[in-house]
Amino acid sequence: MSAEIIISYDGTANDDDALALGRLLAATGVSLALAYVRHAREFDPRREQLAQYDAEQRLGRGAALIGVPVSQHVVVGAATGEVLGALAAEHGASIVVFGSDYRTPLGRAEPGASAQRLLDGGTVAIAVAAAGLRAKPDAVIRRIAVPFAGPVNDDARATAASLAARLGAEVVDAGHPGLDLIVVGSTQGAPKGHVVVAGEVRNELSSARSSVLVLPAETRLEF
Repeated sequence: MSAEIIISYDGTANDDDALALGRLLAATGVSLALAYVRHAREFDPRREQLAQYDAEQRLGRGAALIGVPVSQHVVVGAATGEVLGALAAEHGASIVVFGSDYRTPLGRAEPGASAQRLLDGGTVAIAVAAAGLRAKPDAVIRRIAVPFAGPVNDDARATAASLAARLGAEVVDAGHPGLDLIVVGSTQGAPKGHVVVAGEVRNELSSARSSVLVLPAETRLEF
């Protein structure tokens, strides 16, 4: 599966981290899109026009910050995760990028509620940017780790190797200092094509000191 990327963006500081991670992944040559989810339409036509304008302005600011060509989408739906999953399916995107939850300590990657929805059975890979990544304008992905041994992570290892080859990075042990990205496969026994994070996989994510990319079961990405 090729990797085209949608970045969830609403103008908050942690979503600026998502922009930063998306920009790093875009160094592989994949295309980027920004998506802002409005949760409902306004009944008053004038208010609807204003709400749409505000959403487009936020995406425009995000596009200016990311500094590379991006398409922009304003979509409407009650649940951000579900809406972005559907948008990814519609456009053939393989990854949706989120910022961490707003309470996340710097350097950690912790999914917020919208990302968590897609980590519980979604059908697209989920990347969660480490909190504070936005403050590192010179950051690059140099070290990528796959945390677990065993055949269940063959797809994660293949994805990490593909990404490393495109970025001039190296794949290292999970205990290596200074990791930039951890690539994780879904829990063993998860339905093919669905993201399921539980047990040891969830524990590994909870202790991550870098951005994280979580793959659906039996899925590998080619960059």
